[in-house]
Amino acid sequence: MTSPYAETEALLIAKAQKGDRDAFGELVRHHHPGVVNVVYRMCGDVELAEDAAQDAFIQAWLHLPSFRPGTSLRNWIYRIAVNAALDVLRREPKTPLIDLETLSMPDSAAGPEIVLLEKERAFAVQRAILSLTETNRSALTLREYGGLSYQEIAATLNIPLGTVMSRLNYARDRLKELLAPQLIDMEIANG
Repeated sequence: MTSPYAETEALLIAKAQKGDRDAFGELVRHHHPGVVNVVYRMCGDVELAEDAAQDAFIQAWLHLPSFRPGTSLRNWIYRIAVNAALDVLRREPKTPLIDLETLSMPDSAAGPEIVLLEKERAFAVQRAILSLTETNRSALTLREYGGLSYQEIAATLNIPLGTVMSRLNYARDRLKELLAPQLIDMEIANG
């Protein structure tokens, strides 16, 4: 059974493929938050993420005639977005780490020490993700922040399912290795 949005999306895709910019705009509005989230997790900078997302949607518009109806538009756009993020990262001399001030605030009822620890933890996680290779980071961000299944990641990145599993396993193990000392220090400081 198809969801009501899937039927609407199919109609919007058909219209957009015929040059309807309003239809494409609706598709962009629907997919923009997910694309920006995935790209942000790839590059760790809000401005770079917005630039890469914009590049991704421009590329999607230009290549929309080649999109095959019946396949996942989300996966197709995420593939373009990951490539756009990697292009942006290659153009940047050094990837800046996220500013602690741009992180979302934890529960306002928490004390200042907890708020600071949560910010430090988020910063450490982001730094660890950015230290992963592009291939492992792509798989991890599509899974953890894009919500794609293993099969969808394989289709999006055009790699075998076993490779997806291997990259995710490596990325998770590497994150545990990188974060364990920092998280232990934070727990000790938290008392």
